[in-house]
Amino acid sequence: MDLADFRKEYSERGLRREELNPEPVAQFSEWFIQATELAVHEPNAMTLATVDESGMPFQRTVLLKYYDHEGFVFFTNYSSRKAKQIAANSKVSLLFPWITLERQVIVQGRAEKITTAESLRYFATRPRESQIGAWVSNQSEVITSRKFLMQKIAEIRAKFQHGEIPLPSFWGGYRVVPESIEFWQGGPARLHDRFLYRRHAGSWGIERLAP
Repeated sequence: MDLADFRKEYSERGLRREELNPEPVAQFSEWFIQATELAVHEPNAMTLATVDESGMPFQRTVLLKYYDHEGFVFFTNYSSRKAKQIAANSKVSLLFPWITLERQVIVQGRAEKITTAESLRYFATRPRESQIGAWVSNQSEVITSRKFLMQKIAEIRAKFQHGEIPLPSFWGGYRVVPESIEFWQGGPARLHDRFLYRRHAGSWGIERLAP
């Protein structure tokens, strides 16, 4: 299929240097709040990119669960493919594709495990079925069938039916500590506005990039 004529003209909303917050996470927060208020579908969905030992890139969508000036936090099984790749190479990239707002945010940095206390604090807020799911899934491993998965769910339900479900030792969070954050705003005639924040000696510099 030829998609040469499959195109959409972006608006003239634009983005100017004087509109930017000098601190990138604060700028991200402004955009995130706008995405939420404008009902972007799952605004906390982000593409996480890692590489394996051969340099082959992998991408998957994960959910941002909280963020602060230290970084962006998501949760996973510590035995998953992504976790193994992070253990070998902690350099990762995040992409927030807010297409309906003609915006993207790209974060590059290093992923590091958060403390067990932080993971436990979040785990306690998850619905009980999601807590069970964390115990059941040997994430990224080959399984024989969905029936096998449902049997394991039944086993875990029975095991913990009379009390709280504990945090699995193999499950927890990562914080992506940003080294650069790019804000991309679509523009007419493909003349997009792009601003890159880069950390220099503990402070952030801002550069405009060509579209």
